[in-house]
Amino acid sequence: MRTKNSATAPTSIAVTGGKATSAAPATSAAPATMAAPAGTAVGGTLQAALGVAAFSLTFPATAWGLESFGPWSLVAVRSLLAALIAGVCLLGLRVPLPARRHWAGLAVVAAGVVLGFPLLTTLALQTSTTAHAAVVVGLLPLTTALFSALRVGTRPSRTFWTAALAGAAAVVAFTVQQSGGALTTADLYLFAALLVCAAGYTEGGRLARVMPGWQVIGWALVLCLPLTAPVAAVALSYEPVHLTWHGVTGLLWVAAGSQFLGMVVWYRGMAAIGIPKASQLQLAQPLLTLVWSVLLLGEHLTVAAPLTAAAVLVCIAVTQRARG
Repeated sequence: MRTKNSATAPTSIAVTGGKATSAAPATSAAPATMAAPAGTAVGGTLQAALGVAAFSLTFPATAWGLESFGPWSLVAVRSLLAALIAGVCLLGLRVPLPARRHWAGLAVVAAGVVLGFPLLTTLALQTSTTAHAAVVVGLLPLTTALFSALRVGTRPSRTFWTAALAGAAAVVAFTVQQSGGALTTADLYLFAALLVCAAGYTEGGRLARVMPGWQVIGWALVLCLPLTAPVAAVALSYEPVHLTWHGVTGLLWVAAGSQFLGMVVWYRGMAAIGIPKASQLQLAQPLLTLVWSVLLLGEHLTVAAPLTAAAVLVCIAVTQRARG
């Protein structure tokens, strides 16, 4: 999500099928395929990294939230609260409705990022540890890059793909080893979450080139209100609620931190440095999640953690330097 208001920006660029078409005279808009200035790349990388840091807390916060709420209640209420935050921002800044051509993309973001990924991972976390759930996050950068290549037309270099595959393999090997490597019903939820989230990230990153990123997630959240509001009411009436400090804190974080603020800086970063390179920063997310799991949930790490972290950092460095 972006903090700029593209509704009034005269030089927005629409990206369709990997090609850029300027909404303003050619002299006022840079092609979407042009390399970003160094300052923009650094700022974009920082913002994407902040998004990853926010997302790394999602699984531990969800585990906390499940102490007080049922899975359907937690997902519906988190989306509802995030939509209220986004709606206040959109109304307060008098942001006009997106163009009709953008609503299909916003629906993909809503289905993948607002509804699909939170619901599927929450269902998985009922029986899975946060370490095991981190497997999906380890695979997400590569899946997002693949979706980007298919949807946006990006063609990263062979070096990029080699480093991305190596990083993904390191993360998967580590997280699977930590969780015992047994496939369960929770894995089906996680693999499905992987696919829908990658689609949502890709479409959101594409839309973030033509409107501020915060508006992308904001409108996606608002788009889900007709569904999340009644589902929240029904779920809360059927699933037991036992309010605890952990449960309320977890709910507030996944609603405000993961669902909205994290998405704001994440989509800003993707628009600045590109979807494939931004997605590779998520290779560090499973390890960050494991750190939070130790600090917040009392889980234990093995000596493999720092070794995997070093390997992942090398892979990230290679993907950031590779020309795609």
